Amino acid sequence: RGVVIAKSNAAIWANQAERILPAFEQATGAQVGPGIKLLVRARPVFKPQYGFSLEIDAIDADYTLGDLEARKREIRERLQREGLIDQNKALATPWDYNHVLVIAPEGAAGLGDFQAEASRLQAHGVCQFTYAYSRFQGEGAAAQIRLELHSALEQIRLNHPWVPDAVAIIRGGGAVNDLAWLNDYDLARAICELDIPVLTGIGHERDSTVLDEVAHQRFDTPSKVIAGIERTIVQRVREAQSAFADIQRATVQQLERTRRTVQAGYTAIESGAQRHLAQARQHSRDLKAEIQLNAHHAVRHAQDTVRHQITDVRQFAQLHLQRAQREVPVLFADIRAEARQSLRTSRAETQANWQTVQQLAASDLQRSRDALAHTYGDTTTLARHTVAQARQNTQALMREVTGQGPDKTLQRGFALVRDAQGQAITSSHAQAGAADTPITLEFRDGRRRTVLGQEEPNPQRD
Repeated sequence: RGVVIAKSNAAIWANQAERILPAFEQATGAQVGPGIKLLVRARPVFKPQYGFSLEIDAIDADYTLGDLEARKREIRERLQREGLIDQNKALATPWDYNHVLVIAPEGAAGLGDFQAEASRLQAHGVCQFTYAYSRFQGEGAAAQIRLELHSALEQIRLNHPWVPDAVAIIRGGGAVNDLAWLNDYDLARAICELDIPVLTGIGHERDSTVLDEVAHQRFDTPSKVIAGIERTIVQRVREAQSAFADIQRATVQQLERTRRTVQAGYTAIESGAQRHLAQARQHSRDLKAEIQLNAHHAVRHAQDTVRHQITDVRQFAQLHLQRAQREVPVLFADIRAEARQSLRTSRAETQANWQTVQQLAASDLQRSRDALAHTYGDTTTLARHTVAQARQNTQALMREVTGQGPDKTLQRGFALVRDAQGQAITSSHAQAGAADTPITLEFRDGRRRTVLGQEEPNPQRD
């Protein structure tokens, strides 16, 4: 049930380690370390000075290989049940590579081999590589790879109009148990569900992980991944060169056919143009002769017509002149009579209008006189009322001034200060600087004499 019921130290002595560890590493390709399961043979030893312990003298390599393979088999079967294991493989293989996202451990030797070729492609503008770095071994390595993958893809989608043609997951070789950290279900599922083809280059030729099984395309090493990308690019370039050569040949052939067609058309057009030009010249000569003849007839006919029209105009003008000489004196007499009648009518209307204007002016003058008299009366009444009101206000003010004399002031609790001559002192500056000056204080019930002392400095005034 997972409950510890006993513990004991176990050790491999140096002479035993030199024998059993190399054999275990050669058989499994793994190194003894955290996260690896071992089946060991141990001999119980009890010493009075050190107590009970176990001495290991053999390790079962088949057990460790079986545990690693069992873990991979469990992940593989689960992905098969969910129908995901071949999902990334089913994606179309990239026809060409323009942008590639690379996931690798930072500073690893395998990454250096990959970048040696990738930088050459990028320098010539053939393919751009975006790098995201993560740990590839140790606790949490698979989760970090998954996180860096999704984060890098999200940044690319936010900042660029393109998506990568492929995702390359690479790392150099290592022990089997170092690569075993990549046998993770969540990471493998993320690769299966990715809508971009994944290329793997993990370890060496003999190494295999779950990621290699679910990826779109597997390569043995990081160097072979970049070699595969470069091989595809070169193939597309060669295909483009071949297509360009075919297009060039077809273009030359088409140009030659077009040249021959144009030449034949030009010859036909030239001969037709010459034929039409000769016909046009002959037709022009015929038209010219006909026009000259028609023009001669038209000019002669026009001359005859003009002569007849001039004769008609002269006769018509003579008739109108005679009629005008008879009608003009009569019209002048009618105009004079109408003018005299209009003048008499205008004089009568002017006289009537002048009388109306005089009557209206007299009426307006009378109304103005009445309004002026009424206004004068109102102004006189208002002035008298204002004078009376001012007189009453003045009398009330005089009564108030008279009631404000010294006696009234003393009765309200005030005092009067007088100098030696009996004059009222009304300012604090009147006796400034005079020491031992006699003054008189007058109250409502009597007077008292006293002496004005030296004035102390006033800080506010200073």
